[in-house]
Amino acid sequence: MEKEISEEELQQRVLILKRFRELLEKQREKFQEYLNVLEKQQNSIEAEDSEAIISHAELEQQVVGSISNLQKVIVPMNEMYNASVRGTDLMTEKSVEDLQYELNSLQNRVLEQNQKNRELLRQHLAVIRTQIESFNNPYRNNKSVYATKVAEGNLIAVEV
Repeated sequence: MEKEISEEELQQRVLILKRFRELLEKQREKFQEYLNVLEKQQNSIEAEDSEAIISHAELEQQVVGSISNLQKVIVPMNEMYNASVRGTDLMTEKSVEDLQYELNSLQNRVLEQNQKNRELLRQHLAVIRTQIESFNNPYRNNKSVYATKVAEGNLIAVEV
């Protein structure tokens, strides 16, 4: 039993669907970019290139921020999309389902790569901590760098 809808409502649904699909595609691109950054960051961690690790971390923060902002728009758009197709035979369009599945897959890959990078960083930090602890500071017990142990005398000779 199909419910007939007006041309205006159909156009509105089409616009919502197009906008929702565009947002999902943008989010997919951002997640792919984030995954690329994480993979490059893994290479930098393994190569112990601290400058590259820092730049990747900054880039990662920017990408995560844009994903977060995009997510703020996608959630209400998803609700609008679901409300517009509710009660119709077009419960979901195939391309939107495919995009959402691909997005979930990308999110899982990003989380796995992120966890792998964290573990590599933990290992790298542990190695650095042991190196720092093994440094031998010759001035460790002296109160001053310039303090030296000088023999003390009891007699002073003064000539006039």
